[in-house]
Amino acid sequence: NGKMFSTLNEGLSSASRVLVASRNFANDATFEIKKCDLHRLEEGPPVTTVLTREDGLRYYRMMQTVRRMELKADQLYKQKIIRGFCHLCDGQEACCVGLEAGINPTDHLITAYRAHGFTFTRGLSVREILAELTGRRGGCAKGKGGSMHMYAKNFYGGNGIVGAQVPLGAGIALACKYNGKDEVCLTLYGDGAANQGQIFEAYNMAALWKLPCIFICENNRYGMGTSVERAAASTDYYKRGDFIPGLRVDGMDILCVREATRFAAAHCRSGKGPILMELQTYRYHGHSMSDPGVSYRTREEIQEVRSKSDPIMLLKDRMVNSNLASVEELKEIDVEVRKEIEDAAQFATADPEPPLEELGYHIYSSDPPFEVRGANQWIKFKSIS
Repeated sequence: NGKMFSTLNEGLSSASRVLVASRNFANDATFEIKKCDLHRLEEGPPVTTVLTREDGLRYYRMMQTVRRMELKADQLYKQKIIRGFCHLCDGQEACCVGLEAGINPTDHLITAYRAHGFTFTRGLSVREILAELTGRRGGCAKGKGGSMHMYAKNFYGGNGIVGAQVPLGAGIALACKYNGKDEVCLTLYGDGAANQGQIFEAYNMAALWKLPCIFICENNRYGMGTSVERAAASTDYYKRGDFIPGLRVDGMDILCVREATRFAAAHCRSGKGPILMELQTYRYHGHSMSDPGVSYRTREEIQEVRSKSDPIMLLKDRMVNSNLASVEELKEIDVEVRKEIEDAAQFATADPEPPLEELGYHIYSSDPPFEVRGANQWIKFKSIS
């Protein structure tokens, strides 16, 4: 068995030890997943799915990276190295990793301001994300965006205004349709934004024009400090598109999220118009770093979610119990991830801040340079595209 192999080869490097141990692992395993609740749909995503060993290890590494990155951001915030707004997504890793697993890199995604996880899953490095959080030159927005405003290819960022990203997402879906590309746009918002009027306006246009838009409500049960029951007359967010079909998904199970996303993307690509997904998830941190997160919910509630439905733990248990991976091998990944996060944090604290003269840069994407007025009319900044 794997254990015997690893003790035999204690002298080998960890990488080759993992290789030797991997010879007895299954290549894939089939799992039962929770049935989605459906709205205006005859049938939903499948209730069983196959997970390959390779995919499982990849998802595990990605979720663990997002978790560790958020915990590092918490630490840097408490040291006052990160300042300003900072919304962490630990607990919600199955959402960002599962959604990415169900679409193509050429598809599009836009979200609100709890965006660090999506920035990573859309392809940016931890180093660029942490350096953006600390406002340094090497950050993904050159240190000028911070926590809420990060962008990558086909990722239209965190957006700071509650709900404002939803009409933008419908616009991206309109562009997909207009350009005749077989692409979809994932448009995310939280339960706190779900009562915004602009969301319903976007639903209406998307349905009228049959836009390839997947509206996704990440329901983490609290909008800031207000529970969903106190905020919404109907908490069945997946039904609130009314004339738009919807799914309610277990957002703590990465395989559920992946299958539901594949199903929703296929629905949009086939020309049927928009679809709604509600991901039932949970955040371990407060709403933002200025919210201790325990005045409107109990510590016991958070602990119970952690112990019973943690997304990383669920995937780990499945993989180990189905002989897709060994506990030692996953521990090895944890060690590598921690090192990657440490190195990125070193970079994010040592990298220089952008110089003041860059304040006016990048106002337009392609324009001849022009002058921008500073805090008074005698201060001028040059704007370069």
